[in-house]
Amino acid sequence: MKDTWILPALSVWAGRIFYLPKARKEQKAEQVDVLTEKLKKAKVALLTDYRGLKVSQIQDLRGKLRGGDVEYRVVKNTLARRAAEAAGFPALKDELKGPVAIAFGYDDLSIASRLIGEWVRATRLKLDIVGGLVEGRVFSPDQVKQLADLPSRETLIAQLMGTLQSPVAQLVGIMQTPLQQLLGTLEAYKTKLEAA
Repeated sequence: MKDTWILPALSVWAGRIFYLPKARKEQKAEQVDVLTEKLKKAKVALLTDYRGLKVSQIQDLRGKLRGGDVEYRVVKNTLARRAAEAAGFPALKDELKGPVAIAFGYDDLSIASRLIGEWVRATRLKLDIVGGLVEGRVFSPDQVKQLADLPSRETLIAQLMGTLQSPVAQLVGIMQTPLQQLLGTLEAYKTKLEAA
């Protein structure tokens, strides 16, 4: 029973050894289809090297990412390469080396990398980002880290609106100043006439 952990095709339950069936071609094709759809639908797909993490730590990371509408999935490289080719992103195949998990972000471009960075800082665990796919373009690990520094979509829209509103407010202020001065002059003249 000690040596059963060596054979990946064996499983031990209640002292008995069972041979696990290999994944069928249909199951693999279905997984490729699912990954292809996720790659097409996702605005961002970050590739991470999850080596050294325990299952409980990966589950904790998934829970953190789920709050930001990000899905974290451990994938087989061969299936992910087929999915990348089928989705129309052949350049992504070069990034799929070693054990890889993909974080699929569907809404905000920077939320996935920001949440992963926050999780790494909070847990002090090692989770390397090895690349990514952002709106159809392959990003290097450095570019993905820069993406984490971007503000959220709502913040960018608010900044843009503030920038657009500022000149209008200044123009209104400039146009009101002469009127206020004229009113002030007329009030002073009225007070002077009433006093006389």
